[in-house]
Amino acid sequence: MLRKLSLFTLCIILAISCEKQKTPKAAPDGKINIVATIFPLYDFSRAVAKEQANITMLTPPGSSLHSYEPSPADIKNIQNADVFLFIGGENDVWVERILSTLDTSKMKIVRLFDFVKLYEEEESDPLQPEVEYDEHIWTSPKNAVLMINAITSALCEKDTANCEKYKENSQTYVLQIDSLSKELSKIVGAAKRKQIIVADRFPFRYLVEEYGLDYRAAFAGCSDQSDATPATIANLINTVKNNNIPYIYHVELSNRNAAEAVAEHTGAKMLLLHSYHNISKQDFENGTTYLDLLKQNVANLKTGLTE
Repeated sequence: MLRKLSLFTLCIILAISCEKQKTPKAAPDGKINIVATIFPLYDFSRAVAKEQANITMLTPPGSSLHSYEPSPADIKNIQNADVFLFIGGENDVWVERILSTLDTSKMKIVRLFDFVKLYEEEESDPLQPEVEYDEHIWTSPKNAVLMINAITSALCEKDTANCEKYKENSQTYVLQIDSLSKELSKIVGAAKRKQIIVADRFPFRYLVEEYGLDYRAAFAGCSDQSDATPATIANLINTVKNNNIPYIYHVELSNRNAAEAVAEHTGAKMLLLHSYHNISKQDFENGTTYLDLLKQNVANLKTGLTE
């Protein structure tokens, strides 16, 4: 869903764009400044740059980019970025509008949509919610690797002195993701079932496409609906019962209403399938990584597909 910037935010943008200092300011510690809109981009940057850069995540932990609106501090952080990372889909219209008002001549801007395979919208199965356009490209480990490579190239361009370190860190992280991806491929290949029931929003199109999984979901994509319809719940309940499915999934930071309703009427157990879109404040403070969440997803998918 496209979102509009508030009048207050637009005024802040105009004020910042009129400041005398319009080019990014060098960090006092000599490190480059990386600004990322969401957690996956923040974490990929953290894995590649480590202590060689100052990294800022704009979306507060525990919140959603779908409801995010940049603060004056956020806009200043963007202006002072050496490298700015964003996805580039419909939910990032605000990014394009802000960047158009700032001096970005010395900023490396990376739109990650430009580096991955994007799936087109398809006709949906009439027995489940309509398939929506999905911006969650990072749920595919293959796409995650492409995104990490693009970030590494951008950091090398802006900070040639530390390029080899960035490449080494990137290679290590990519190998870990590849290892887990191969593990998940083996799990799916030997699974009892190829279908997952996500009794929640469905930001996993890129995941199921990569591994050849079928699915049923309570919502189409990241719908703004707060509750699934009774017909949708009934359909999920029937699917679980008819196929003797022992586990269903919910997403992070969810009210879990739909999942709890399906579990109550079927006896199925609930498991978390994380979309990596954002993490809780506690997880953020604990240093939780994309790799940690991928390991968790692999374990939970193994349980749901093989038991």
